[in-house]
Amino acid sequence: MAIQYYVAVVLLSILLIVLSKLFSSRRKNLPPAPLALPIVGHLYLIKNSIHQALASLSDKYGPVLYLRFGCRNFLVVSSSPAVEDCFTKNDIILANRPRTMASDNFSFDYKSFPSAPYGDLWRVQRRLTVVELFSTLSLQRSSAIREDEIRTVIRSLFRLSLQNGNSTVDFNDLAGVFTFNSMMRILSGEQFVKEEEIGGEKGKEIVNGLREIFFGNISAMNVCDFFPVLRWFGYRGLEKQMVLLHKKRIEFLNRILDEFRRRNAGFSENSEGDEMKKKKKSPVIETLLRLQKLEPEFYTNDLIMSIILMVFVAGTETTSATIEWVMSLMLSYPEVLHKLRYEIDNNVGHKHLLNESDLSKLPYLRCVINETLRVYPPVPLLLPHYSLEDCVVAGYDVPKHTTVMVNAWAMHHDPKVWEEPEKFKPERFETVVGEGEGFNYKFIPFGTGRRACPGNNMGLRLVSLALGACIQCFDWKNNGEYKTCAYLSRSTLKKAEGLEAICTPRKNCLQFLSQL
Repeated sequence: MAIQYYVAVVLLSILLIVLSKLFSSRRKNLPPAPLALPIVGHLYLIKNSIHQALASLSDKYGPVLYLRFGCRNFLVVSSSPAVEDCFTKNDIILANRPRTMASDNFSFDYKSFPSAPYGDLWRVQRRLTVVELFSTLSLQRSSAIREDEIRTVIRSLFRLSLQNGNSTVDFNDLAGVFTFNSMMRILSGEQFVKEEEIGGEKGKEIVNGLREIFFGNISAMNVCDFFPVLRWFGYRGLEKQMVLLHKKRIEFLNRILDEFRRRNAGFSENSEGDEMKKKKKSPVIETLLRLQKLEPEFYTNDLIMSIILMVFVAGTETTSATIEWVMSLMLSYPEVLHKLRYEIDNNVGHKHLLNESDLSKLPYLRCVINETLRVYPPVPLLLPHYSLEDCVVAGYDVPKHTTVMVNAWAMHHDPKVWEEPEKFKPERFETVVGEGEGFNYKFIPFGTGRRACPGNNMGLRLVSLALGACIQCFDWKNNGEYKTCAYLSRSTLKKAEGLEAICTPRKNCLQFLSQL
């Protein structure tokens, strides 16, 4: 009886809150919305992938919607003028993230960079990550690592092709090896997957294990965020899974830090080894541990682990998914593949492996990647924002405590903005002038505003290098029927079936491939 009484009180409280919001909202000029049902709100309308369901609602009711999922209010934005409104005049108001069950468990008490409230802590972390990882100077210094990792991948593919004739490549695993190894070496100077393990079961096992640790099967938001009462009852063990995954992550990150400390224990502050390392770009972990010695109260172990975790979570899955999508589209559109190969052959040649300094000579390569990001944005619903004050978007009143979701997928497929949006046409980006503010807020695969992804240039370099080198060195064909089906894994748009392709070394590249 006691449990039933408490449940009844909670449900009655939720109903009263909902009714009070409904009556108060009538006095505001809220954006349009479909009919909301009691308690569940508009959740009954989400019957397929959420980004596609929201796009359908936007087609019917307009590009700015005000929806309610359970006890939470959402502003759904699907047009460039509304996005510009959100992240220019309302950028500070919307510079926070909503509190969710996932961020409660994964954000190190909201100290991690992606989830931290907008303020001094967030600004310090953004400045640190930009300076150490994503500034132009940092990207130039870390280019040698990315080039070395793609050289290792190409060398492994060449070795496998010599052993087995034509080699069948699992692009999901190959992209995972390249991105995880690149990020790990930038952070610590070490690799996850050794060269002899690439293309084998051991390499696949390591990549799958890393994905399990860093991503698990956890979504950014779930039903417990819409109905908090379910959290009290441990609904489907969701929070228990999060707690166990976070514990696994901490153990893994502590092993990385302990191993780094052990490896570098022989260097004193003024040793010759340290002087040699100062001439090079120090691994990011070394910089973080040095800062910890200077300010241990601020640079705690939790803060350092949260930065490392952010790099892996934000910088690997979306990048590897994009690499797989680009190559899939290349095999589906051979005329695009031939045009790209012609550009690479004429501007890079066959005497050396493509490197990052060559990328500026390959404008069509960038068009191909941009078009892939348009058709298959890696995060179709951008990370949510949260309004701390009332504001006005596209002429509508938006109450404080509203979660703002930008539907990048809907914007990238809007026929009013993009001619034949369902077609893959890289040439459309040849005629678009400039890339400031996402082509006037029409193209936003990395978000926009002050909480946009700071690692977009790193991601573009990784994708460009991987795709350019693979096209330069090998001929490719599908190993079976090509399918474009996509699904939303956690928050990332991925291929429903992994890409397996057959690669054959190009004859005019055999000489430099044999010398890699």
